Amino acid sequence: MTQAVIIGAGMIPMGKHRASSYPGLAVPAVLRALSSAGLAPADIGSVTCGHAFGGMLTGQRIVKDLGIGGVPVVNVDNACSGGATALHLAARDIEEGRTDAALVIGVDKLTQFGGGTLPLVEEDPEVQRGMVMPALYAMRARRYLHERGETPDILAQVSVKARRHGVANPFAQFRKPVSAEEVLASRPIAEPLTLLQCCPTGDGAAAVVLVSEARRRRMGVAGARVAASVLHSGKATTGFRHMLRPEITVHGAKDAYEAAGFGPESLDMVELHDAFTIAELVYYEALGLCPEGESAALLRDGATTYGGKVVVNPSGGLLAKGHPVGASGVAQAVEAFWHLTGQAGARQIDSARTALTHVTGGGISGMDHGACTIHLLEAVA
Repeated sequence: MTQAVIIGAGMIPMGKHRASSYPGLAVPAVLRALSSAGLAPADIGSVTCGHAFGGMLTGQRIVKDLGIGGVPVVNVDNACSGGATALHLAARDIEEGRTDAALVIGVDKLTQFGGGTLPLVEEDPEVQRGMVMPALYAMRARRYLHERGETPDILAQVSVKARRHGVANPFAQFRKPVSAEEVLASRPIAEPLTLLQCCPTGDGAAAVVLVSEARRRRMGVAGARVAASVLHSGKATTGFRHMLRPEITVHGAKDAYEAAGFGPESLDMVELHDAFTIAELVYYEALGLCPEGESAALLRDGATTYGGKVVVNPSGGLLAKGHPVGASGVAQAVEAFWHLTGQAGARQIDSARTALTHVTGGGISGMDHGACTIHLLEAVA
């Protein structure tokens, strides 16, 4: 199979864009991605669009006025993993020879719901009992603090790092630093999580352009090679679930490292699914960034920020950048592409050569998560 390479990326600032439609959010990101890649709309051979709440034919509504038509347009709803799943499908289109230029879009508009937690499927028995996402992650946080002998301060430190990184990101929804004291004093949401430990709702869009390695070489441009693209769905279980060992991420990461031929020790940056502070600590271990039980020490030692072992969420992550659900997985790939090609500006990671992006999607009764998509990217000149 040929290799898929990201050669262009675009994003809009995440935030509350109440007056914008789905095309209004996504078209500017698509145009920036095409311009970044040096391609015209007519060069695109397939389109995949990840979203959760955009309605019918979201991708077609976005590209119809851009001169992209007559090619396959696939819309992907995989909850928070929708955008990353769209990237997974586009990479497969390239690798299996169906096209040599693919456009990936991630977009969602959460302000349409007016605030509060995101609507979940009412027929799910756990949802009927109040298992919204803040409640699920609060349970994980309580288990973590109990088993690890930690205090809520370690959760607050995740937010402190995220906001510090977000200051340098012009696309982040929040760009003001916070202290641990401010995080812990913010409004309670679900014990022990407070408001500043939860990702904000908002709107946003991101896009990337992938081409085959052969086409990239003909164009003579740098890019980010898709070294691995792994999509796992959740496995239903009954009874006990290990709240601190998300199997879907553990197994997905193992498969991704094997496919790429390099492991967590080789990573320069990671963009992981930090929808709530506890998630980052749990995913440190699940992704193999540290042994089980050592995530708090990894954070405290500064190993996951600039000057440390690996920079986690240089964008500010979902906690600072924002989490417009379907856009998030593509936004992670945009961030990784910018770092791997030296275009990340004030937040640029020195000599970044490898990156991992990770996003999980949705909660279903009896499952760890509904979907998990992991990408390993490698710089190519």
